[in-house]
Amino acid sequence: MFRHYFPTMSGVVRSVSTFRQQLTAMGHNVFVFAQHASAYEDTEPFIFRYPAIEVPINDYALPIPVSPFISEVLPILKPDVIHSHHPFLLGQVAAHKAQELSAPLVFTFHTRYDEYSHYVPFSQELTKRVIIDWVLSYMEQCQHIITPSESMKQILEESGVAGQYISAIPTGIDVEPFRQADGEWVRHQRGWGNEGVLISVGRLAKEKNFETLLIAAAQVMRRHDHTRLVLIGDGPERKALEELAESLGIASRVEFTGRLEFDQIPGYLKAADIFCFASVTETQGLVTMEALAAGLPVVAVDAPGTADAVNHGQEGLLTENDSAALAQAICQVIANPALRQQFKAAAARKVAWFDIKAQAQKMLEVYAQAKEDKKAGRYVEVKRG
Repeated sequence: MFRHYFPTMSGVVRSVSTFRQQLTAMGHNVFVFAQHASAYEDTEPFIFRYPAIEVPINDYALPIPVSPFISEVLPILKPDVIHSHHPFLLGQVAAHKAQELSAPLVFTFHTRYDEYSHYVPFSQELTKRVIIDWVLSYMEQCQHIITPSESMKQILEESGVAGQYISAIPTGIDVEPFRQADGEWVRHQRGWGNEGVLISVGRLAKEKNFETLLIAAAQVMRRHDHTRLVLIGDGPERKALEELAESLGIASRVEFTGRLEFDQIPGYLKAADIFCFASVTETQGLVTMEALAAGLPVVAVDAPGTADAVNHGQEGLLTENDSAALAQAICQVIANPALRQQFKAAAARKVAWFDIKAQAQKMLEVYAQAKEDKKAGRYVEVKRG
């Protein structure tokens, strides 16, 4: 598997780690090739690191995709399948190595890269087109594409990727840490008392749409005095979001926790009352699934990924991408304890859908098909518009 890995914390890294652990438990050897991380020592076996440059403007390291050692060791490992989780840099290395070793290439389309064009200082429309063309060209080098949700599979099909080469396989989760977490202890430690706690998790970046959530929270707090918002995560927009909370007059009732270790998150979710999510760029909405595993009702913007995890009116409410609509839905859930309990019960029933063992078995079936396609000389087909 080629991708960023720990200590970077993201939904993609958690996906790679989760599948790696489950496939290993099923008797398979999984080798991870990732960027070097300074001051971090791997505790897991079979992690190979490429050199990297620390990027001061965010929490990522830029990999330098050259390593004589890895070039020597890969032919010795003789991988049955090469699985890329990124189409750039290390993803290009994965494609090259797959060609060199005559191994099938599988690519998981985790991210709607065109939605991140605001990070590039050029025309956004031109940048989006270039990114889309690049990703589609990368897919044409693969035997199979995996998406974390059915809605993302549909988006790829609408972009011209032949559906028979795409499988929707959500990242499974281990639900036990979320079921067993001690929310009362977290509540006591944080001093939340009997307040209503709204919670959200994610990288504090523009594409996660936390601005809309903060504005919605301010409207909610005007109607419900004893309510606070807890934001778990860090990122380049943190200072701007803190300033926005100040300008909205809710700074004392918004808690920025910064980045937490993964094993801390279940307790925070269990301690909360409603999970709120405004991102419109998710391909799966892994944190939404984790919130459901913790038994939380969800109020979120109706967008691909999130809508695959939450059925409107069953586990929560989905709204248009508008702060007023989001606030109204949150208030509806706060004001109706019976509705909250209904959503919580539905969330508990949906847990079986997240079973990591079932998802890992689907992944193995894709790998087997990719091997057959490689032998037959078949590659992902993309119809250009």
